[in-house]
Amino acid sequence: MLIFQQATLLSLVLGFAMALLGEAFRLWGVIYAGSETLTTGNVGGTFLVVSGAFAYVRNPLYLGNILLYMGIGIMSMALFPYLQIAALIFFYIQYRIIIAEEEAYLVRTFKQEYEKYRNSVPRFIPRLTEYKNDEISQPPLNISAGLKSERRTLQAFSSVTIILIVLYIFERI
Repeated sequence: MLIFQQATLLSLVLGFAMALLGEAFRLWGVIYAGSETLTTGNVGGTFLVVSGAFAYVRNPLYLGNILLYMGIGIMSMALFPYLQIAALIFFYIQYRIIIAEEEAYLVRTFKQEYEKYRNSVPRFIPRLTEYKNDEISQPPLNISAGLKSERRTLQAFSSVTIILIVLYIFERI
């Protein structure tokens, strides 16, 4: 993306806003879900997380990833729009497989609670009102663990943003 970048001031501003929104969804989700979002093996979790970002959209981390990547793509204007189209196709295939497995686990584990949640909260387009179900036990809110979990994503986002801004400035000198 950096090699083919053709950033403009407008692309930097608009793309940064989109990427920042994506990172906000990711961080908001991780702060509420904590380690429930960190799976390196089999799908699983001890809680049906329906608070925080999960009260508005079922997959805030995946939505965040898509917005973050698309935002960086817009910032760089690298191979625009072909790189973004390829990324959307990749995310569609990847998340379709992952979400199917996750939802099968959630249906088996949380049964009607998950069905009610799934029928009320969209997969990727956030709803405008908060989903509430006080009967579902939630993990404790942990801001410091969320920030720690997002450290690498924040570092990568910051680094790419700084590099794109520096390249943009040096190309104008």
